[in-house]
Amino acid sequence: MTLNPQVSARIRRYRPRLPPERWGPVADQVRATVAAAAPATCYEAGHLLHVVGRLAVWADSCGLPRDPGLWLRTETIDLFILRGLTGRVGSSRQTFRTWLRRTREALVWVERGEAPAVRISANRRPQPPYEPGELARLGGWAELLPGRARLDGLAMMALTAGCGLNPGELPTVRGSDLRITDSGMVVIDAPWLGRLVACRVEWAATLAELAQIAGNSYLFRPGRKVEAAKNLVSSWPARHRPHAGLPPLSARRLRTTWIVDLLRQRIDPALVAQAAGMNSAASLGPYFHWVPPLAPEQAAELLRGQNR
Repeated sequence: MTLNPQVSARIRRYRPRLPPERWGPVADQVRATVAAAAPATCYEAGHLLHVVGRLAVWADSCGLPRDPGLWLRTETIDLFILRGLTGRVGSSRQTFRTWLRRTREALVWVERGEAPAVRISANRRPQPPYEPGELARLGGWAELLPGRARLDGLAMMALTAGCGLNPGELPTVRGSDLRITDSGMVVIDAPWLGRLVACRVEWAATLAELAQIAGNSYLFRPGRKVEAAKNLVSSWPARHRPHAGLPPLSARRLRTTWIVDLLRQRIDPALVAQAAGMNSAASLGPYFHWVPPLAPEQAAELLRGQNR
């Protein structure tokens, strides 16, 4: 497949609104990448130039080699989505991720003649929350793990069940991203996260201890060689299984537990969605399946309001 002359000319003329010193070093490789991938995708060349260009400029600013093959690795794309798109809403980040992954698949097809991997539709329904007794017992089990395993297990639980981070955000938190306020709250206030997160009081002491131990290193699995790697989070529970009678740890279930606990306490859904990094409270709809209705007396009191 080849580009038609109009598309080819558009790629050659493309100039993003960036200083020349940032765009110039990667411009030729971005154009070549899009020229190779565009015929094998359903996206307009202009869209691909924008997303691949943003990725390339970000990677160059991080000191990564000027290699499109490295830019379009899954771990590089995921790290760019987390750190290079701060301030963008979740739907915009998802669009960037989708376009970049399709670009990578197109290049694999062009260069090697390999068909893209089959995309299986996963069930989008959130995993059920842990029961209160299960969560407490899992915390006790993690406390008894030896050495680094204890710190990693507690970090997973504190950052998800305590702070509501999603599995993709969990590995990126460093000890220096946390601070303790004058009132004693432990908060994650990192620019790459794009929101302020306050740790639940029952996990605050644990998280403060982990941050002090970690310093400027990652809280979860700090010995890794890359910042983001496939199965970095899911492989840990596969290697560390609780004793009989306890369910395995799951970052997704821990996050669900955090969300459902807040909703059960009747905290404003808009606030919960914002703290969870969601676009709106509408995204919380599936989680209300585990939130019991108010008793008639409680509902009546809320509807009645207070005397003024």
